[in-house]
Amino acid sequence: MSFQFERLDLPEVVLVTPLRRQDARGWFTETYRRSAFEEAGIDLPFVQDNLVRSVGGVLRGMHFQMAPAAQGKLVGVVRGRIFDVAVDVRPEAPTCGRWVGRVLDGETGDSLWIPPGFAHGYAVLSDTAYVSYKVTAEYDASRDRGFRWDDSEVGIEWPLTDPILSERDRRLPALRELDAVSGG
Repeated sequence: MSFQFERLDLPEVVLVTPLRRQDARGWFTETYRRSAFEEAGIDLPFVQDNLVRSVGGVLRGMHFQMAPAAQGKLVGVVRGRIFDVAVDVRPEAPTCGRWVGRVLDGETGDSLWIPPGFAHGYAVLSDTAYVSYKVTAEYDASRDRGFRWDDSEVGIEWPLTDPILSERDRRLPALRELDAVSGG
């Protein structure tokens, strides 16, 4: 088996741990294998790959796209360390507004599957982080939404108190203030 799949407290969100083969030269790992992911119930096609470099203390999020362009994301860290978060934004779901978070780093190679209908964000815990993610829908600015990283009703327990934010993230509303929350 090339991967272990662990369903988190929000069972749609899955921690993916790859098998690493290591010797004196270093290591090799698969980051994605379609058949293994399909067998684990993650069977949406990936259509775009993204690579982001961020400095320590940066917080990106909480972002999602509304249907029909809702994105599932497979998020991993190539180098560095982040605290990665998913929030259920499906208004019909009993878990709407609940969150899960995990530390991801380039040393372990773990990744997080965040399905459509969930917002995503992360805080950089290392000096620099290179975050790679695959998405199931192309970016669509007209469907792009987000809410405040520090929304008290959501209550994400971030490991940063004074993060570096984009101007956009500073101006985002609370989750309950969004007109249409559904991401999928």
